[in-house]
This record gives sequence, C-alpha cells and structure tokens, in this order.
Amino acid sequence: MLKVLIKKEILQFRRNSFLPKLVVMFPLIVMLLMPWVTTMDVRHVNVSVVDGDHSQISNRIIEKINASEYFTLHSVTSAFDVSMSELDKGNVDVILEIPQDYEKTMLTENPKRLSISANSVNSNKGSIGAQYLAQTISQAVAEQRAMTSPSNSGELFTIQNRYNPTLEYRNFMIPALLIILMIIITGFLPALNLVSEKEIGTIEQINVTPVSRFSFTLAKLIIYWAAGLVVITIALIVAWLVYGLSAVGNLAVIYAGAFLFILAISGFGIIASNISSTMQQAIFFMFFFVMVFMLMSGLLTPIESMPQWAQHITYLLPPRYFVTIMRSVFLKGATFYDMRYNFLALIIFAIVMNIGAALTYKKQN
Repeated sequence: MLKVLIKKEILQFRRNSFLPKLVVMFPLIVMLLMPWVTTMDVRHVNVSVVDGDHSQISNRIIEKINASEYFTLHSVTSAFDVSMSELDKGNVDVILEIPQDYEKTMLTENPKRLSISANSVNSNKGSIGAQYLAQTISQAVAEQRAMTSPSNSGELFTIQNRYNPTLEYRNFMIPALLIILMIIITGFLPALNLVSEKEIGTIEQINVTPVSRFSFTLAKLIIYWAAGLVVITIALIVAWLVYGLSAVGNLAVIYAGAFLFILAISGFGIIASNISSTMQQAIFFMFFFVMVFMLMSGLLTPIESMPQWAQHITYLLPPRYFVTIMRSVFLKGATFYDMRYNFLALIIFAIVMNIGAALTYKKQN
C-alpha cells in the first residue's frame, strides 16, 4: 500500500508544472542573489571632515579615510555648520571634527579631542561607521606617533579572526539561507499540498480506503524529504563554486542534521495542513511560525542578544539546533560528537512532529 501511495505522490509531483522547477530554481536564485544583499557589512559610509587644524596629522587622517574601502570622503570643510547641513540632508553619514592645534597638543598630557558625529537614523550604519572611523583615526595617529617617536612604535597586540578570517558576513549568512530554503521547501510545500487536496476534494477518495493514517502521512512526506536533500545539495554546490565557501567539517554531519531537520519541519507542515481547512488558513499558519523560526532561532540575530524569556522559548524551536550544527560544521569543523546534544534535540523533534502529523490526520470529512 505504501509503495502505491509513494508512486502516486511521485507522479503527482512530476505532473505539476511548477514544483519541479521550484525545487531547482529556487535554491539557485536564493544562493546567487541573497548572500550579496543580506549583509550587515557597512561600506561606503559618507564622511565629511571639518579640518580646523590643517596639519600633517589632519592630512594623514583625511588620506586614510579616502583610501579606506569602508568610507567615501564626501567633503572637507572648515566650518562645522557646513558639514552639519549635509548631515541633515542625508548626504553625509558621519562628521569628523579635527580641532585647531590638534597636532601640537597630540603628544602632551592634555591633548585636544577629536569629535565624531554620526547620523543614527540608521543606527547600524551610524554606530558601526563611527567605530570604523575611530579605528582608522587610531591607525593614522599611531603612524604619526611612530614617525615622531620611533622607540614607541611597537605593536601592542595582534588580532586573529578565527573561523571567519576574512570577516565576510555572507560566510555567516549562507548556512542560514540553506536552512530558510529547507523550511520553505520541506515545511511550506507539504502543508500547501495537502490542503490543496482538501480544497479540490481528492482527499475524500483516500478517506474511504483502508489506507492507514501513518501510511498516508509517510507517503506525503517522502517526496519532500527527497526534495529537501536535493535543495541542500544544490545550495552547497553553489556556495562552493560561486563564493568559495565549503564546509570545514564533514559533509556527512551536515546531511545527517539536514535529514533530521527535514523530518521535523515537514512533520510540522503536515500538522499545519491537518488543522487547516483552506489554503488561506494554512498559509497564514505557516507564515506566522516561519517568521518565528527565522527571528528567534538565531538565523538572523544572535540568541544571546534576546531577553532571557525569549532565549528560553528558543529551546522549543527546531531551527535553533540546526542553525548551530550548520554554522559549527561549516565554519569551525565540528564533529558528530561536538553536536551530539543538537542531534538529540532534532531526533526528538522529528519523532514528535511526525507522530503529531499522523495523529492530527482524521480520515473523515
């Protein structure tokens, strides 16, 4: 009976003019486009410098800003009001004010202070841009001090960026995009598939057969389990070919975590379809939980930054555990043993969700 049901689902999937194309094209488009646009990297910060010193150090600072890939030197003025007017218009993101006689007092006990004013309407760009500017100024001042007093020019510390040495934000986001793809393909689509059968009435034919609820649910899910593995394979290949990003750890760990996550999220999708009577209900139900998954599982924002009560809720979300597995294996080379508790959590979710999917399916109108 199960073999016949699976064959029926495969035929139905193949005859659909849209779904096979979606499984191939959707991950390609997402992986080719989204890593470039979903970035928290701050670049092209427009800077206006109010140079009241006109000294060697002020020229060095301006040259540093102009040479940086993070900044665009918008203007150099002598009056703060001129730069402030550009900030008000939105043409400038950050203003650096260099006071008069700054170079003369730089090496004294009471040096004059530089002033940075940031447009914080976009708080992320304003704050990070100000931090970048402060670092650039520190480098310029250190170079000037080294020229003035070479004996004090030694480096105080060295910086090593572990796991993501290039500091590319897309290396952090690509594993998250893989998870979003699987949520949509293996969670959303099974839910909509089953509800569509309710709306057109074909499910009534199943209701009058001796097919068990477990066989019916399993047949519905297997095709999407396979689609999910195809999707993650396509995404991994694109990440390697286009961005040069490949997993530091074993791919078997990724595929094992992906399969458990697919089991859990597809079971959740079937539960959503079982308790929904129309396509509209299923879409709203799934959309709500997909938003919760994306916002509260560490996909886009760190869990550690959330309030304590929200951090406790994340333990009830399957993506939380798969996010940890994906990023740890991709960037750190984590092993099965390192991720054992996350795998255990996904196993529990997979069992609970699929039992729930079978139990919530009622063979009656």
